Amino acid sequence: MEALWAFLTVLTQPDLLLLVALGTFAGIYIGAIPGLSVTMAVSILISFTFSWEVYPAIALMVGIFMGGVYGGSRTAILLNIPGAPSAIATAMDGYPMAQRGEAGQAIGVTTIMSVIGGFVGIGVLALAAPFVADFALRFQPRDYMLLAVLGILLVGSLSTGSLVKGIFAGALGLAIGAVGRDPLTFASRLTFDISLLNSGISFIAVMIGMFGVSEALLQLHHVDKQAIRQKIGRIIPSWPVIRKHLPLSMQTSAIGVTIGALPGTGGDIAALMAYDHARRVTKNPERPFGTGAMEGLVAPETANNAAVGGAFIPMMTLGIPGDAVTAIMIGALFIHGLNPGPMLMVDRPDMFWFIVGALTMANVFLLIFGLTGIRLFTKIVEMPRAVLIPLILILSIVGAYAVNNALSDVYWMLGFGMLGYFMRLYGYPLGPVILGVILSRLLDDNWRRAIISAREDWSRFFEGVFSSPLSIVLLGAVILIFASQTPPWRWAMARIATGRNKGE
Repeated sequence: MEALWAFLTVLTQPDLLLLVALGTFAGIYIGAIPGLSVTMAVSILISFTFSWEVYPAIALMVGIFMGGVYGGSRTAILLNIPGAPSAIATAMDGYPMAQRGEAGQAIGVTTIMSVIGGFVGIGVLALAAPFVADFALRFQPRDYMLLAVLGILLVGSLSTGSLVKGIFAGALGLAIGAVGRDPLTFASRLTFDISLLNSGISFIAVMIGMFGVSEALLQLHHVDKQAIRQKIGRIIPSWPVIRKHLPLSMQTSAIGVTIGALPGTGGDIAALMAYDHARRVTKNPERPFGTGAMEGLVAPETANNAAVGGAFIPMMTLGIPGDAVTAIMIGALFIHGLNPGPMLMVDRPDMFWFIVGALTMANVFLLIFGLTGIRLFTKIVEMPRAVLIPLILILSIVGAYAVNNALSDVYWMLGFGMLGYFMRLYGYPLGPVILGVILSRLLDDNWRRAIISAREDWSRFFEGVFSSPLSIVLLGAVILIFASQTPPWRWAMARIATGRNKGE
């Protein structure tokens, strides 16, 4: 009964309910603005809420977290500028739908699927948090390293053209992410004795430039082309559409919860892995992936919202943050005299169930706010290109500058925008570049930890890999994904499919 009362606290106190609603609404629109990340918003909130009671402070932060993860999909669909890294995969099929006049339908689907993914993540947090946390603890540094390599190899799935171009783009992202001071030795890497590079390159500036500026430059080729009129009919997807994609949404929600529960990962990696999963399991999509496939919206949007519940699992049960936002929320709990970790479940179980209740209500408000304002939002795509192109550039400049209040980030954004423009002209995918930048730190840090724990002995390292069932599974997945993208494998699969067709 105490747990139930703590869960219902948000519903029974109007001020808490209002704060969750306000946070969710603000999160949606903060997440939709490139450069204004959820992490930034929550970190700023700490300075405003440290004098509050713990329940109101956490209620507001939870709402912003849930709304912000979803909000990044809006500009990804309408302008091909992901508002957050977790919306990169959404842009791959959402923007082509907007280009066909189906922006309203795309936003409606992402809203419903985000809510479904959010409820799955909350359900796992409420019912199976200790078990998932125990599984996450089994990951060793070598497993995180293999997970990062697995993510890099997904470039073969993310690139619609040559595998070589996809791997090159992923390697370029790794190189960009490695620029700056070495975190272990503090030696300069790829800085070329330029002091400006010692602090590294902001991946937000890279992302905004690659997607936003390159899109504006490409639009210049069609500046005289008439704007596409959006077909705003039924926004809420019909039940047959939801039922058709429900199995995929459950699968990708499971991916999102699992990846979200791994410390240091988050919704961006979960979304990209879910997108790759959808491409592999969807046999006959209505449209090819990358050209407006509905499955390309369902998979990343369910996964990144399910990862929100997953990120709270190690935070609440072990005191280990699942991502950057939960790391900040751990600090907020410490400020309010709480100690996140195993004893929190014993000493303050009401706090755990209050967060579950706040997440539940934030997801309900996400459904309400996510389905409103769509007609107004879609007017952005219908603007004349003479207005739309400057708007994209202004949003990109503001977003890049807002990260660190540094003009250098704007210069980086413009430079990577030019690079992204030429990459798109010559058929190089941009998604793997951003994925490489994001995974660079995860790969680098855990490679160091793995090789140090093996005492810099390769035989001990591989002995550890082949003695762990989890490491064997991840290594097998890496080998399988790499092999499945090579010409011999594709030739063999084509021969098998031809033989089956002849047999029929």
